[in-house]
Amino acid sequence: MRLFLLPVSTRRSLIYCEKLHDKAASERGYLDKLTNKASETWVAWESDAKAPLNWKKRVTHMGNQALNRIPFEEWGLKTLPALTPRRKLAITEGTEKWQVIYPGQYLHKERVPEILKQLAKEKQGMYRSKMLWSIVAMPFTAPFALIPVIPNLPFFYFVYRAYSYWKALAGSKHLEFLLQHNLPTPNPSTELDEAYTAGLMYPTRDISRAAPTPTKEQSEKVADVVESLTNGGKEDVMVLQRWNGKLIAEQFHLPDMEVEIERAVEQVEQSIKARDKLVEEKLELEKATAGPGQTAKDALPRHITQPLEEAEKRIHEAAEKISHEKPSKDEKA
Repeated sequence: MRLFLLPVSTRRSLIYCEKLHDKAASERGYLDKLTNKASETWVAWESDAKAPLNWKKRVTHMGNQALNRIPFEEWGLKTLPALTPRRKLAITEGTEKWQVIYPGQYLHKERVPEILKQLAKEKQGMYRSKMLWSIVAMPFTAPFALIPVIPNLPFFYFVYRAYSYWKALAGSKHLEFLLQHNLPTPNPSTELDEAYTAGLMYPTRDISRAAPTPTKEQSEKVADVVESLTNGGKEDVMVLQRWNGKLIAEQFHLPDMEVEIERAVEQVEQSIKARDKLVEEKLELEKATAGPGQTAKDALPRHITQPLEEAEKRIHEAAEKISHEKPSKDEKA
């Protein structure tokens, strides 16, 4: 099976698991049938203009907005299948092969295991606790069932969130189990390098389609430019474009990947914009509170700044002492 590790920015990445095939109707369990039925109903509501006051389309519109606020990391983990005893046996016996596909020019190989480990372990506790809270909240939504015509939407919301947290938790445990058995195998992709480079070189999807495929040299140059913009890893820089998700999905014949990429890019872009806005506000506040030729720190009372200065001095003195005590290469020889 193939996992895709797609850096959205220089600090955040999306994981996506390829679906090999859909289960036949006879092989689907009760949960699969219920999930498919819910998806079909939701799609039908989105196009239903005959409901009184157009409530079905209103509900699906608000619901889609709420779904888009779910972190893309959670959506990505949900694409991994649950770790069944059969899959666990196949992994331990080495009969099931896993590889992780990633753009080697935009994601260094040594970072791949670190990112996968973070995605697998970082939020397991949160998914578990929120799943339990969603289950606990379900009975308290029972009174909403008394409202005529409209179904008990709060109840179905908590049912969905409990299911979503369970899927993400199951996916994270599956990924953790793979890492414990030295899987998946890193596999850098030149196709992804070309797609990422095209997304950064060209302004639109149509131009990217018509333009020649970027060369390896061009990919290396663009990747170097992105690396320089991070200011030594201090800044978070976008490397994936929203319109590029469709091209990547088409490249690997995975249409469902397009939605995941678009959602991830939108969330990361909003996060970076919010961070930049906060920095600007802090700079404006510093400018407003400080006097001429001063920073906000200079305007603070002496009883606050003195302990900070003394701590900085002690750290500096300790660093100088360590550097003087460290033996030189000649002394070691």
